[in-house]
Amino acid sequence: MVQESHPIRVLVAKPGLDGHDRGAKVIARALRDAGMEVIYTGIRQTPQMIVQAAAQEDVNVLGLSILSGAHLEILPEIMRLLREEGMDDVLVVLGGIIPEQDREPLREMGIAAVFGPGTSTQQIVEFVQQESPARAGR
Repeated sequence: MVQESHPIRVLVAKPGLDGHDRGAKVIARALRDAGMEVIYTGIRQTPQMIVQAAAQEDVNVLGLSILSGAHLEILPEIMRLLREEGMDDVLVVLGGIIPEQDREPLREMGIAAVFGPGTSTQQIVEFVQQESPARAGR
């Protein structure tokens, strides 16, 4: 019996008031080029909008891009809402300008990886491919 293979589903979102989305679009394209299904929500999304979209799209991975410095204010709310929706198995990754001292608190709240400026798209693609719950047959 051949097991069906479903592509990894990724939601890429820009939470908060940050209006710069070039990096998020580059990552979305790289993930798509690697064979993943990618949904990009656009800029200025609230935590509620992001989690609602993630639930509706039944994603395996949530990729967030924050350049505004509001990551420690926004991410706890997104993680809480994901738990409330029963989406604890969604792999959450973060990209942007994140100070080194903030990375451990983010990991403790459930962020699987933090990708800073200069991270290659290939590194991000490989991390998502290796760590996505879709690999476990979600």
